Amino acid sequence: MSTHAKVRKAIFPAAGFGTRFLPATKSIPKEMLALVDKPIIQYGVEEALAAGCDQIVIVTGRGKSAIEDHFDVSYELECTLEKRGKTDLLALSRQVSHMVRLSYVRQKEAMGLGHAVLMARDLVGDEPFAVILPDDVIDSETPCLKQMMDVFEKVQSSIVATQVIEGDAISAYGVLDGKPVPDNPRLFDVSGLVEKPKPAEAPSKNAIIGRYILTPKIFDLLEHTPLGAGGELQLTDGIKGLLETEKVYGYSFEGVRHDAGDKFGMLRATVEFALKREDLGPAFRDYLKTLKL
Repeated sequence: MSTHAKVRKAIFPAAGFGTRFLPATKSIPKEMLALVDKPIIQYGVEEALAAGCDQIVIVTGRGKSAIEDHFDVSYELECTLEKRGKTDLLALSRQVSHMVRLSYVRQKEAMGLGHAVLMARDLVGDEPFAVILPDDVIDSETPCLKQMMDVFEKVQSSIVATQVIEGDAISAYGVLDGKPVPDNPRLFDVSGLVEKPKPAEAPSKNAIIGRYILTPKIFDLLEHTPLGAGGELQLTDGIKGLLETEKVYGYSFEGVRHDAGDKFGMLRATVEFALKREDLGPAFRDYLKTLKL
């Protein structure tokens, strides 16, 4: 890796079954579930673009062709919209299909996040890269990944996004062990990681959230990391290996994170995003006020 490497590529793991949203996800990829009027994966792709990534690698699986169709050109739809003079909708459709260079790789078995990242190795090559989990939709003035890119420019080391999680919920996350970096309270010098600890055993309240910038050495480590819990290859285990030879940082991002992989989180995100819309917000706010809660 060069001394001042740039992050140009972003991996989107999207091969999971989405069982928490059954029966909808029996036929629709969870990444294509709409948050207001946009699939949740598109929010992540737009974030990656805004951060400076120009190549997106989506790791898909069986039954995920709708993701490819969404970012592809739809000649029939565009022709119909053009004939009907619906220029605004035509421009919207073309914007989606021309927004970025996309590559796809199949993860034939659901063997964990680390395995999904490893599947993209040939498309990423020997350079640092980002990983975005589509389930985590982060609403922020400066895109979360762009915030992390700015830090990476200075530290040239792997970075994981982190957020304070209170109470028993911490046991659903990977958790950082580390100390704040002097002069930057949002940055943590990571000394260890614990995957899904019991609340009493968590080394901190700083949970890993679905944004990563990783150096290419992670691929070699993942290739030789034994399968962990549930017979899956855990990305956290690979990052632990990085800690033996490289610096790893945690970054407490500015913004609001919505867990769109959870039903309540998706409902909450839908309400908050709708209220921010100029075309929907006023009427939706008035409607909410009429509810007898």
